[in-house]
Amino acid sequence: SQIDPAAPRRWLLVSREVGVPGEEYGSSHWAIDHLFVDQDAIPTLVEVKRSTDSRIRREVVGQMLDYAANGTAYWRVDALRASFETNCETDGLDPEAEIAGLLEEDEADAAAFWQRVRDHLRAGKVRMIFVADEIPAELQRIVEFLNRQMNPAEVLAVEIRQYASGN
Repeated sequence: SQIDPAAPRRWLLVSREVGVPGEEYGSSHWAIDHLFVDQDAIPTLVEVKRSTDSRIRREVVGQMLDYAANGTAYWRVDALRASFETNCETDGLDPEAEIAGLLEEDEADAAAFWQRVRDHLRAGKVRMIFVADEIPAELQRIVEFLNRQMNPAEVLAVEIRQYASGN
């Protein structure tokens, strides 16, 4: 709801450790931690790091930009759809039902949904999310700068704090 309070995001996990090719029809050079699509068929790339990881600033930003630049150019939607379906089957879920649950009833056409995913990829309309237990001020400034400069892409940072008690 913090991304869009008027229309809170709902997500489908395409897969974890999704390969990102570096050339058309090429094999994967990198792997993004998580790839989701939301109800608007916007691909969402999620990279997760611990704040203690010294790469949390510059290197992770460069990684994410590599993933987004190459994913938008070279991901084949049929391969992403196959990954999603395999992921669903592994979890005992029906891929068609998952898509129908994400979309409004009058939009529950899986083929049309994946076509919109393809269109968004080709247009560069993706969301990049950095997730960490603490977002350093330097990374926050980079994210804010990129968000002001990049359209139609969106860049966000999500802080998920870990709290522990005695044990």
